[in-house]
Amino acid sequence: MGAKDTHKADTKKIRLQHDNDPDKAGHRKRMRARILDKGADSLTELELLEVLLYAGNARRDTKPLAKRLMVKFKSLSGVLRADQTDLRAVDEMGDAYIAALKLVESVGMYLAHSRIKDQPILTNWVQVQEYCINRLAHQPIEYFLILCLDNQNRLIAEETLSKGTVDQTPVYVREVVNAALKHHAQSSILVHNHPSGEAEPSRTDIEMTLAIQDALNIMSIKLHDHLIVAGKQCVSLKNLGYL
Repeated sequence: MGAKDTHKADTKKIRLQHDNDPDKAGHRKRMRARILDKGADSLTELELLEVLLYAGNARRDTKPLAKRLMVKFKSLSGVLRADQTDLRAVDEMGDAYIAALKLVESVGMYLAHSRIKDQPILTNWVQVQEYCINRLAHQPIEYFLILCLDNQNRLIAEETLSKGTVDQTPVYVREVVNAALKHHAQSSILVHNHPSGEAEPSRTDIEMTLAIQDALNIMSIKLHDHLIVAGKQCVSLKNLGYL
């Protein structure tokens, strides 16, 4: 056996010993007991990520991997929203771990969407803003969405109208109107993100919003607002006086 093979065998032996470490098993048991006793809210973001990664490997100590992910992506939400290619670039991050994280991400988005689906949007405005932040805050490029509402201002549909670059996305007025008509919307809300984190609407944002508002008015579809997601902020063009 060569030196390289010997090193691999030794490394495998160390990992097997580590995986069978009774203290690690006790640590997982204590983490689960803590969740059941005090709730998952009692865990830090790092601890939550560590537990989520258990689903990717029932035996491996996931704390070192959780730490590497948090260093690279800065937060738990950043990890969950990270692109698969970027996740794979992290040492020891395999498909099982990625699948576990993407499942949690999808469940979180489903729950956030369920809080506003078929609900009167204008009386659940905080939940709407939280949903938009969760939906777009960590996207590396600009997305432009329309939320379509019925005659009681309940969300009936969401559609992504365009994806762009890191600082712009092409939006055509006719596409916005067509989407609203397709979903039989009585009113609507526009949403897009600024990956740069700049919360201030650009002149193009304002002019485009006013053009869309005029076109929707012709079709008797009210534009309630245009929200800009910038990091953890959700800025309303209506509150800024542009609508």
